[in-house]
Amino acid sequence: MSDLLTYAKQTARLIVESRYPDCDAALLAGSFVRGQATATSDLDLIIFRESVPASYRESFTFDEYPVEAFIHSSTTIRDFFRQDRERGRPSMQRMVAEGFVLLDHDLLRPLKAQAESELLAGPPVLSPVETDRARYFLTDLLDDFIGVTERSEGLGIAARLLEQATDFRLRTSGHWTGQGKWLIRSLETIHPVEAGRLVEAFEAYFRSDEKQAVIGLLEQWLAESGGRYFDGFSIGK
Repeated sequence: MSDLLTYAKQTARLIVESRYPDCDAALLAGSFVRGQATATSDLDLIIFRESVPASYRESFTFDEYPVEAFIHSSTTIRDFFRQDRERGRPSMQRMVAEGFVLLDHDLLRPLKAQAESELLAGPPVLSPVETDRARYFLTDLLDDFIGVTERSEGLGIAARLLEQATDFRLRTSGHWTGQGKWLIRSLETIHPVEAGRLVEAFEAYFRSDEKQAVIGLLEQWLAESGGRYFDGFSIGK
């Protein structure tokens, strides 16, 4: 166990004791538990209070640590499990499954078991309608990227395209997606070679305006999911 993790656990326990003395259970999750903490990482806590009628989160600083606390009951956190599963981004499942127990309670074991089971099962498979919708929006954004000539506009399109394309690849291949740093991490876990190609392709654009590697990779991903889609698409018709 690293000294950093040991100190994080000690600090997290002090937070629970001082700020949430009446809670039923508590977990430390996030980058410290995964061994990926940086100089700016915060402490992610899940605080369980069975009496709370609705979940909430709060941010504060404790002993110079930025802290994000997610306050839940065993009922409200299951609502988040459902929402996260439906959107294909298992943020709360990951936090509960990986979380280090700071304060134990009988409610934790079934919640951890459910989180681990859902992570293993993967997200709901996209329906044909959902796949077509994803194809359309990726096609539309890729065309914007191909046609853009202003550097400032291209940077904005490329940033959005990187996120949308990665999400597309993960969901259309039946895998969990993510947000922010979790997006590329998720792709690296499932398709490390493709993740490398993606990063290299976008670096080529950001560094020297070279688009072709991005276009070629995303055209391939579209082709493997039915191809480009524009003609005939509609919403709400």
